[in-house]
Amino acid sequence: MNNRLPPAWSKHLKSGVMPKPRWPQASPPQPSLQNSLARAQADDALLKKAYECQQAKRLDEAQDLCFQVLARTPNHPLALYIMGTVCLGYDHEAALRYFARAVGEEPRNPYYHLSLGEAYGKLSEFSAAVKHIQYALEVQPDLVEALCALGGVYTQFDKPDLALPLYEQALRIKRDHPKARIGIAAALTGLGRMDEAASYLKEAIERRIDVAAAYYDLVQTRKFTEEPAEFQSILRELNRPGLKPEAKASLNYAAGKVGNDLKRYAQAFDHFRKAKQAEGHKFDIDQYRRFIDLTIETFTPDFFAARSGYGNSSEAPVFVVGMPRSGTTLTEQICASHPEAHGAGELSKLRRVANAIGLQASASDFSKPISTITEGLSKTLAHEHHSYLRERAPTAQRIIDKMPHNFELIGLLSLLFPKARIIHCRRDAIDNCVSCYVLPFNSTHGYNADLQALGLYYREYDRLMRHWNEVFPGRIFENRYETLVENQEAQSRRLIDYLGLPWDDACLRFFDREGAVTTPSRWQVRQPIYKSSVRRWKNFEAEITPLIEALGDLAEV
Repeated sequence: MNNRLPPAWSKHLKSGVMPKPRWPQASPPQPSLQNSLARAQADDALLKKAYECQQAKRLDEAQDLCFQVLARTPNHPLALYIMGTVCLGYDHEAALRYFARAVGEEPRNPYYHLSLGEAYGKLSEFSAAVKHIQYALEVQPDLVEALCALGGVYTQFDKPDLALPLYEQALRIKRDHPKARIGIAAALTGLGRMDEAASYLKEAIERRIDVAAAYYDLVQTRKFTEEPAEFQSILRELNRPGLKPEAKASLNYAAGKVGNDLKRYAQAFDHFRKAKQAEGHKFDIDQYRRFIDLTIETFTPDFFAARSGYGNSSEAPVFVVGMPRSGTTLTEQICASHPEAHGAGELSKLRRVANAIGLQASASDFSKPISTITEGLSKTLAHEHHSYLRERAPTAQRIIDKMPHNFELIGLLSLLFPKARIIHCRRDAIDNCVSCYVLPFNSTHGYNADLQALGLYYREYDRLMRHWNEVFPGRIFENRYETLVENQEAQSRRLIDYLGLPWDDACLRFFDREGAVTTPSRWQVRQPIYKSSVRRWKNFEAEITPLIEALGDLAEV
């Protein structure tokens, strides 16, 4: 969630008692003007409370207070802005709408443009994100948070070389700004410049700047063969009183990563478990089962046979899907190393389309959403999506979207792009789940909160993928992680052949490829393929009984 609010708060909210207006004796105040002043004063008081609730993360209270203001003053820009910041943590589409309305009311406010740009960035809308953040900088060139936000967008969208000078400028303005310190390290890490990234992170820790996040990012920059000095420092940080849940989670993940590197597996897993407890995410497996049931019931062979003329026939889109940590980043990097392919990273565009139509986990019925997708609409949506991909790679023959959870949306993507290639990354079930568990995922991945939920979720993923293979026999390329690491060249050649491209030896040296990697796999994909992650779960066998039981017959013990 974005806790930033404009420092020009005082222009919106007046602290203390407002002075009584002095009216000319001959012209007593009109009731309508008095009412307007009283309403403005009441709005200010409510928004001040809403801001306090937002800062304290009492989001429901903040939202209710903003609604009270908007009921009286429907286009109050600050109320719209606060609503946007409240929604940004869990509903990016709603945040986008609120920020856009705030910009409409105050089109020269740099903070409103900045937040609108950040919301676009979270929705993978690169051009719109850059446009609004750049406008914020035109209005206020020294706005450090805008410099950092623009740097973050460039890093996210494979332009880290453009991000570095922005972070450097931000640090010249405000040396200890946490987003600048952590952001420049992220950009350098994305470029594979691990030592430089580590240097910035160590300085951040020395200067007590976002210490927990800095420690977490620092331990990702290398693999440890002996205990680093930072390990004991991390443990001391964990004993500090008053540690916030986010900091506790980050520090435990950092300690767990070091412990795992050092083969102290029981100690490492204890830290991972404590990190999950600090995050406190929840997951409704019953609701998710209903979503999978609806998907299977809706997207049948007869459904697609009746819609054979739908969508766009382009072969440019490639979707790499699967569970997180199943090898999707590695697969994308190998494919994107080909000179005729472009790796676009994890794009949320398809999910936005699904949400707009109503194909969501919370839906009770898919018949109405599906009925809205006419042949004409399918072509319009596909054309817009194709243009969105082409914006990232105007000339590439193949453009790769590696959002893993698009496995849920193979029905929709096949409706829009019937000739799109789909690569399904599959990995040993226990290894895959353990690899998820030891990493921080946000609240939208609530299934990763505990071992039993994770195992049950995996079973639903497996059930859906089996359905897609029945609906589209022979269409989906299954890329087994274990096969890839056992014989990199043979499997890489099969991948490139599936893409319909001629072989290029650059695909064997994917780890030399320039470009940003912003997923948790960023350290691994800067190395040649290694086999140490195969059967890794054995290291934690004593700790993961609930996972193995939940996986049932999918667990190859």
